[in-house]
Amino acid sequence: MKSVPRRSGETPTPGREKIADPSSRAIELPALIRRRQVWLPTLWGAVLLCGLLAIALLGAARTVGGFLARSDPAGGADGLGARTLVVEGWLDPRELDAAIATARRGRYERVVTSGGPIESWHDGVVWPSYAARAADYLRRHGLEGPVVAVAAPASAKDRTFLSAVVVREWLRREQPGLDTIDVFSAGAHARRSRLAYRMAFGSGVEVGVIAATPRSYDIDRWWTSSEGAKTVLNELLSLAWTKCCFWPADDGSREGRWGVPKATP
Repeated sequence: MKSVPRRSGETPTPGREKIADPSSRAIELPALIRRRQVWLPTLWGAVLLCGLLAIALLGAARTVGGFLARSDPAGGADGLGARTLVVEGWLDPRELDAAIATARRGRYERVVTSGGPIESWHDGVVWPSYAARAADYLRRHGLEGPVVAVAAPASAKDRTFLSAVVVREWLRREQPGLDTIDVFSAGAHARRSRLAYRMAFGSGVEVGVIAATPRSYDIDRWWTSSEGAKTVLNELLSLAWTKCCFWPADDGSREGRWGVPKATP
């Protein structure tokens, strides 16, 4: 049938519309950018935000020293505390004197010193390990009761964790069923030591920590001295790295016992 031309303004009759050719449609590409409204602070708003940030950082700086060097002894199943005190062997004489005082105040039945080989160029007595040196110091300065040196092998990394693994294996052999220990460390290093021992011993053993007070700087005003700033910032970064990037192997696996000396037949 011949189609009739449509006049201008005439409403098309249903069913008679012209069907567009699909091939004539333009190809629509996905949008790669889009417009959005962004709110930015004014000059005075930026000054206010910077001031609030400075106050927050100052408050954090005043508390981070106490956070890292906080003493928190284990309570034990009976609430009377741990019976084993692990003393890190690299402590200086004044800190070891504080460890002696702590051991005498507690109900500890044994003291275990930890640490790897000593590398020193100084003349005089050469100790095979920090653990042996600390144990000798504790005995010579009147600490009664068993004092056992449990030395770790040489290692260029993760020395605290390696020492904890070696102490764990020794305690499992000598004290089966042990469920509570205290670790004596120094200042800002205390929290990281506790974390390393918790990782090594697992959830079945409660790990407490006792921190010796630093003598060369005020832990609550650590930013006022170069040594305090260097120590606290280094320990803070090391603690953050240990929490986010250090994943110890499963207890009992070959990787988890890489630092444990093989038993001689």
